[in-house]
Amino acid sequence: TFGLKPDAMINAQNVEIKSHGTEFDLSVFGHVTHVTMQLIGQFNVYNMLAAFAAAYASGIPEDQIIKSLEKVTGVKGRFQSVPSHTGVSVIVDYSHTPDGLLNALETIQDFATKDIYCVVGCGGDRDKTKRPKMAKIAVEHSTKPIFTSDNPRTEDPTMILNDMVAGVPNADVPVYEDRHVAIAKAIEAAQPGDVVLIAGKG
Repeated sequence: TFGLKPDAMINAQNVEIKSHGTEFDLSVFGHVTHVTMQLIGQFNVYNMLAAFAAAYASGIPEDQIIKSLEKVTGVKGRFQSVPSHTGVSVIVDYSHTPDGLLNALETIQDFATKDIYCVVGCGGDRDKTKRPKMAKIAVEHSTKPIFTSDNPRTEDPTMILNDMVAGVPNADVPVYEDRHVAIAKAIEAAQPGDVVLIAGKG
């Protein structure tokens, strides 16, 4: 068995989520090894445990599996950490649904110590009901939400943004139709220790 609970034969303990990766103690039938992986978040720890268990069951040596898993960098645009020399953590994640955005922001909350900027938009010609939901999630789970366009397709970008704003009538959220401007505003305003989530198409 594998999992995050100590009674699993293969488990992870003392999980520490950081802006550039995740560290934890891997216990394999009682033998403990400290692991530092480049992927961020508890969900990635669980995925790593599954991969480790499959490889271990196939007879691959423990140290060889760990070395390989520590090199995994993940998929571009999926909770991707962007290098920054300013002390600001920038994360790009293809969060285009309410659940996806919530998961990304909750993962950031695991390691964020200061403000969380959330640059978010909704696609055009798609489910309009998710627009106010995503706006509400951004407002409730980040400290500095910013609404912007995200592939409007044939729809008027202003109408899409109006649908988002309607979901948070009491919030004063900056709105920039130009996505490049929205991202630039967030990164310029962010201070060392802050996290900027660029949600959607990047």
